[in-house]
Amino acid sequence: MAGIDLSMLYPICSEATDLDPGGRIMQWRVLGSVEAWNGDAWMPVPAGKQRDLLAIMLMHPGQMLERRWLVETLWEGRGPESAVRLLPHYVWRLRGLLPGCAERLRGVPSGYLLEVAAGDLDSERFGELLAQGRHAARSGEPDRVVRTLSGALGLWRGPALADARTLPVLDEAARRLDQQRTEAREVFAEALLDIGRSAEAVTELVELTAAEPFRELPWRLLMLALHGSGRRPDALDAFQRLRALWTDELGIEPSQELHDLHRRLLADDPTLTVPAAGRAELNGRRLGTAPGVPKQVPATGEHFIGRAAELAELTRLAEAAAEMGGAVVISAIAGTAGIGKTALAVHFAHRIADRFPDGQLYVNLRGFAPGNLPTDPGVAIRSFLDALGVPLQRIPADLDAQAALYRTVLAGRRMLVLLDNAGDADQVRSLLPGAPGCLVVVTSRSSLAGLVATEGARPLILDLLAPAEAGELLARRLGRDRVAAEPNAVDEIITLCARLPLALAITAARAATRPDLPLADIAKELREGQGSLDAFDTGDALADVRTVFSWSYRRLSSAAARVFRLLGLHPGPDIGVPAIASLAGLPPRSTQSLLDELARAHLILEHLDGRYVLHDLLRAFAAEMADRTDAEPDRQAASRRMLDHYLHTAHTATMLLDPHQSPAAPAAAQPGTTPERLADYHQALAWFTVEHWVLVAAVDHAGRTGFDAYTWQLAGAMRSFFDRRGHWQDWADTHRAALDAARRMADRPAQAYACRGIGGAYTRLTQYDHAATYLRLALDIYLDIGDVTSAARTHLSLAIVLERQGRYADELDQAKHALDRYRAVGDRVGEANALNAVGWSYALLGQCDQALDFCQQAVARHKELGDRHGQAAAWDSLGYAHHRNGDHDRAIACFQHVVEIDRELGDLFGEADTLGRLGDAHDAAGSPEAARAAWQQAVEILDGLGHPDADRIRAKLDAKAAGP
Repeated sequence: MAGIDLSMLYPICSEATDLDPGGRIMQWRVLGSVEAWNGDAWMPVPAGKQRDLLAIMLMHPGQMLERRWLVETLWEGRGPESAVRLLPHYVWRLRGLLPGCAERLRGVPSGYLLEVAAGDLDSERFGELLAQGRHAARSGEPDRVVRTLSGALGLWRGPALADARTLPVLDEAARRLDQQRTEAREVFAEALLDIGRSAEAVTELVELTAAEPFRELPWRLLMLALHGSGRRPDALDAFQRLRALWTDELGIEPSQELHDLHRRLLADDPTLTVPAAGRAELNGRRLGTAPGVPKQVPATGEHFIGRAAELAELTRLAEAAAEMGGAVVISAIAGTAGIGKTALAVHFAHRIADRFPDGQLYVNLRGFAPGNLPTDPGVAIRSFLDALGVPLQRIPADLDAQAALYRTVLAGRRMLVLLDNAGDADQVRSLLPGAPGCLVVVTSRSSLAGLVATEGARPLILDLLAPAEAGELLARRLGRDRVAAEPNAVDEIITLCARLPLALAITAARAATRPDLPLADIAKELREGQGSLDAFDTGDALADVRTVFSWSYRRLSSAAARVFRLLGLHPGPDIGVPAIASLAGLPPRSTQSLLDELARAHLILEHLDGRYVLHDLLRAFAAEMADRTDAEPDRQAASRRMLDHYLHTAHTATMLLDPHQSPAAPAAAQPGTTPERLADYHQALAWFTVEHWVLVAAVDHAGRTGFDAYTWQLAGAMRSFFDRRGHWQDWADTHRAALDAARRMADRPAQAYACRGIGGAYTRLTQYDHAATYLRLALDIYLDIGDVTSAARTHLSLAIVLERQGRYADELDQAKHALDRYRAVGDRVGEANALNAVGWSYALLGQCDQALDFCQQAVARHKELGDRHGQAAAWDSLGYAHHRNGDHDRAIACFQHVVEIDRELGDLFGEADTLGRLGDAHDAAGSPEAARAAWQQAVEILDGLGHPDADRIRAKLDAKAAGP
């Protein structure tokens, strides 16, 4: 139901949405894009830090925000040294740009405060109306619910903070607001049903079920609304669609309530009526989180010119996408390398972004990247689902299932999807939405004939710039007077650059640094440089611009030229300054000045603060020059330094994330390597997050270039990060590459290590049979080579798999094997973990006396070792054993102790997991209020983590609320 006019659903006059209860115009709007009232009209807030700052202040109205916290938040802890000085500048600019900020954004001794009076902010007005609507629902006043929530929903102009979800704190705030909007729509729809307006409710609920396919309440209400509208076959069909979706995507059946409703519909039960108002508490029974509103398209270049005909054709397709009701509209932009396909697509995307209010997705598929490392479609889909707010735990392992979930999430949404640099049609197909209203733009050096033939894509072949357009490009970059003064030289430059935008941009960058040099001299240098690399002319697209690259490259300092060449050895997709320093064997400070030189020559681009990318053609040229200039041993040494940089930093990071994981310690780094210094858990997690895709590419690169030892060690060093962030498919993929490398090396310990890693990944992916297979392979090798400690760890991993399969007796056997082996080698840490595993297994079997004995031993041993994480796990098992034994007071005391430790350690998931069991113990002890409090805390934490266990605990709250 994409394209429904929300004003038809929430009939409230547009003037009223801008007024506070007293009739005064509001000052700020965040329920959509961030806007401010300038006295006459609403105006957008300028992009960048100013908008982020204002959005943060509006999410904390009337609160004093400390300067230090604002700096940390605005720059995500990675701000430049000047960040503290920049903050007052942004405050000053906001005061000048927005009249509402002039007096209200005040400096206080330690920070800033934005005064927001009642009625000034649309989100606060929405919250007030939502509270009134909920109260009316509980009071059984559906007419008042409809009136109130119609006004509340009429305040929305799109997803919350639609143009400001650039920082984690803002994205999280926006998700909370979007969630409240969804809940308001559910209460609104139920009230429509209660007053007999079933047809209107159907319109609302069709859109809501498309937007939130994994929430139960909208489906239940839709079935009732269709039935109430005399559409019983459609109501039955809705259940079948729901059931197929949930079983295919999530592997679960609808709830018993929905099955009961379906049976009553089948029987045409005459007593079937719409539920009374007030049962919207079911809205908590959701199976996913509200999708976000991604804005992933890169920034557009300031010097884009021409392409008027192509832009007109693309605009026509965008209009068709908005009007068509039967298919996704796809445009395939093809053309040679460096011709400006990406620039055109990105420029166009920004021009028509407002036509796709549900957001834009972007991925560089790297179909023609040097080294033949294209982006896997599964990787792209997982990144899209993550951007759309789907918890990683909900993303299935199979590519087809991922694609189905992706299409489901996009159903009913109007989105722009930009698939850049596709290698072929097969790389694209699984990334295509399945519903109308979306526009997909694909760029590729190939014609994508298969996509045109089978998917109905509209081909758009991009030709060279017209001479006039090429001249305009140079005029904008060099100045019109300079270009007009030497028309013949300009024509020659255009010819020598083959009218390719990339070559023209590089030449213009060089000429701009020499403003006194006649353009005729620039043309002469280009002309004389032709043929200097004829030995490398292979007839491909690179040959057309190699002369331009060479001309610019030869004017670099020798140090900058060397760094440029070595960048051709990096697997991408981007690279940070510390890694470049290690690659070149230079100090980071001197490396930065060389990168500035390369950026001025347009040979690299700083696309994020401190992170650089190369165009594919420039990367290929850099690799060519490295092969031609640098000796093989020098190139090998540079590659080793690069891999050592990532391996040693990853090893440090994973030890900070999980000090007891014991990944394989790497050998000493090559001279000249400068691994990054990470001080704590948060820095480690941030580094892994930034380098995620680089590390995955490095694993593949090491395996393809003969550095097999790095392949399996890098994969192992990433295991804790993958696990904590739910990147379990990446965990499996990298460890499969590690196993291949270990087998090529005939390194049996490395093979076992990789097998154990694959087993752990498959456990997380709930593919327990596969997990057990690889874990047993690892166990066999460890036992054969006599590595008793690793064998014991593998026994514990197998115990986890068996527990998930409900095979508690077999789990206990594996835990006992682990305990025996740890004791045999005197591994006290391992013995403590195994004692806890044995006790936990006994508790699951209901053999509580044995469970208590082993868990108490585990608590004592972990306390001796000073292992707080281990103590928390052992106390948790002890509490569960007491709970199973009926001693609820002791169970409560144990669980409360665990919660204290988890809070001390900052282990949010551990805290939430234990709070769930604490609530169970309170409930069993006859303390329902304490149970509800513990469960509510658990749900709030799990919701913040996007973890599916929130639904399980929320169901307990629902059951308590429903009463006996």
